[in-house]
Formats: sequence, C-alpha cells, structure tokens
Amino acid sequence: MTATLPTLATDRLILRPWRDSDLAPFAALNADPEVMEHFPGTLSAAAAGKLAAGIRADMAERGFGWWAAEAPGVAPFIGFIGLSVPSFEASFTPCVEVGWRLARKYWGRGYATEGAREALRFGFEELGLAEVVSFTALPNTRSQAVMRRLGMTHDPADDFDHPALPEGHRLRRHVLYRLRRPAPGA
Repeated sequence: MTATLPTLATDRLILRPWRDSDLAPFAALNADPEVMEHFPGTLSAAAAGKLAAGIRADMAERGFGWWAAEAPGVAPFIGFIGLSVPSFEASFTPCVEVGWRLARKYWGRGYATEGAREALRFGFEELGLAEVVSFTALPNTRSQAVMRRLGMTHDPADDFDHPALPEGHRLRRHVLYRLRRPAPGA
C-alpha cells in the first residue's frame, strides 16, 4: 500500500516529499565530515543515493518519514527533518523518532528546531502518537540542545549503547530524549 505523502509548512520551511533534484545536495551534505561528525563516517554519493531511496520508500509506505527540508528564498534543499521508525531493537523500541540532518551552512538558524516542532505536531495530531523519542551519540551536544528546545526530557537511565556500533566505538553510547503528546488544552 502506498500512502499519501503530506507536505508540512512552517514560517520558514517546507517539509516535502523528495525530488530527484535533492540527490546531489544530499550527497554533498553526507560527504561533509563536519555534518557526519557524530555518525560512523561520511557517505559516498552512491551510499547517499541508496539512503535517499530508502527514505523515499519508507515515506511511501508509512506516509511520513524524513521529509526533504526546503527553505523558500534561501535554498530548495537544506537537508531533512522528520519522523522515522528506527530499524534496530532497544529497550524503547518500537517507537517513532524525530530527527534532522542539515547542511552545515544552515546550522545555527533555528531550522532544525522549527522543522522538528512541525514534525512533532504532525506526529501527535495527525498520527495520534502518544510519545516521540530522539537520540544521538553522547558527544553530539548540538542535537541535544535542539531536543531540549523541543521540550524533550532526558533520563540518563534511558541512555543506551547503539547496537549497530561495535563495543569500544567512540559513538556507541547514545542519549535518549522523550516527549509525550501534550494533554488536550495544554
């Protein structure tokens, strides 16, 4: 079954289904060592293309996912922001996570927070989710700051070792943040 793919909008962003024209800037962002600092490594253009194809397939199946983030009047593609279902098993899965990956030149402008807020609104209001999580490698303080700005909470007891990373890997330890659906009228 193919789901209808929504487009979400904020004051400065459009979160939309992917276009073929997004693939080159997506490859460039995944080849940037600074963007990929908290991931196991950069991605080749072929690996980024495979990742984009997987993102598009997940979106088509679920009706949500990592939306392509466009900043009208600034750039047609700045990265991705959205909701995803992690593919690994952990104490908190199954779940839906909110996440983002933006090209370096768009950091520090509030785009991740703004887009993630809209993705969370969609998750809670349109999908009826009770909770959304977000996680990142322990050293990724920039993303943790976004999680806090979103109102997410962190309990160190929820931190975990990412099962896709080997024992002793510098990024294996991850922090987990949670946000519950707001109570009606809150």
